[in-house]
Amino acid sequence: MTEQRNRIPRRDAEGRVLTLGDLLGVSLAGWVIGVLALVALDWGFTSLSSGEFGQANGWLAVILPAWLYWDDFRAWGFGAARVVAGLVAGAVGLTLGLVVAGLTADLPPVVSGGLGAAAFTVGYAVVWFHGVRWLARRTG
Repeated sequence: MTEQRNRIPRRDAEGRVLTLGDLLGVSLAGWVIGVLALVALDWGFTSLSSGEFGQANGWLAVILPAWLYWDDFRAWGFGAARVVAGLVAGAVGLTLGLVVAGLTADLPPVVSGGLGAAAFTVGYAVVWFHGVRWLARRTG
């Protein structure tokens, strides 16, 4: 059991992330890793061909945060609270991400998409964390 407590993100007995700080911290770390991997791949493909650097889709940086969110979604078990919270968090996160990506559309796709992915990551985490707990308390 002590091994479980030392893991990040910290989780309760059902496997749900305990704090918003853990959820945000781990998801943003995943976003950073995704951006770094995407830039490295873009640089590698650019050096092998005559393509232009920065043309990769920055939205791919959301893969690791989405994986964490899916894992937390599954940990909440069957119920309407997780479905509604997931849909609302997804809509809010996607809207924030698209607005940010739209405002930075003049930048290379890897940058504008990466910033959109960051906005999605933060927006989803905040709405999901508070929303699923609030709905679970209200629905029993």
